[in-house]
Amino acid sequence: GIRSPVLRSMLEEARIEHGFRNILISGVPSEAVRVFIRFLYSSRFEQGEMKKYALHLLVLSHVFSVQSLKIVCTDQLERFFLAPDNVVDVLQLARLCDAPRLSLICTRMIVGDFKTISLSEGWKVMRRANPSLEQELLEFLVEVDTRRQERAKRMEEKKVYLQLYEAMEALVHICRDGCRTIGPWDQKLKGSQVVCKFPACKGIELLVRHFSACKKRVPRGCANCKRMWQLLELHSRMCSTPDTCRVPLCRHFKDKIWHRSKKEEIKWNILVCKVLESNATSTSIL
Repeated sequence: GIRSPVLRSMLEEARIEHGFRNILISGVPSEAVRVFIRFLYSSRFEQGEMKKYALHLLVLSHVFSVQSLKIVCTDQLERFFLAPDNVVDVLQLARLCDAPRLSLICTRMIVGDFKTISLSEGWKVMRRANPSLEQELLEFLVEVDTRRQERAKRMEEKKVYLQLYEAMEALVHICRDGCRTIGPWDQKLKGSQVVCKFPACKGIELLVRHFSACKKRVPRGCANCKRMWQLLELHSRMCSTPDTCRVPLCRHFKDKIWHRSKKEEIKWNILVCKVLESNATSTSIL
């Protein structure tokens, strides 16, 4: 049977001439109609013919409600036909033919290569004939760019939080075990030739050395000392064993928490959560 309800209805209503029901399919090449009829009865097509008549067949699939052919046409156009100089035209046809996947593919292609495609003849014609579509595409472009910037910002934030987590690990490592050239008085230093597994260790070592020698070593002193104070407090808030912890001032900051304002507490708690989440995310990815 015919899989097109539209074509079936047309045939049923067509007049019989010389024993045949005749209908006229206009607006497309006769060869495209032949490929269309063959697909209706066999679900088969020649690759070369499909490439040549894909646009015409897309129109026929819409007019005669043949969803299976529309899917095939979408796939063929995506794989073999779409290019910067024709994607705007294909997008407009896809919208007219109710082909949402093809519309999405075209839109993504336009957004991905907007600089080139916006200079094409198809874009210029579309601007004059369909300004509302141009506005829609520009708004979508802005939306995609905004999402891209937000994603980049989140990735940068995660990177900073992960660096803070690594700094916490390195700080505990230096204060508890000691490393190459720095450590607690009761631990034997390992020497500068030893490879340290903590990526932030060298930076924390430099910061600790500066902190121990700086004459402005107060919470509101120089920038490096201020950073060291912040790292010490962050460690204290993340530490679960303050009574035995060997990181300086760990217990001091634990006791100081009670004197913080509610607003400051919320900020610190959010920071601790973000730092811990960054390590969990990094571990799950690995």
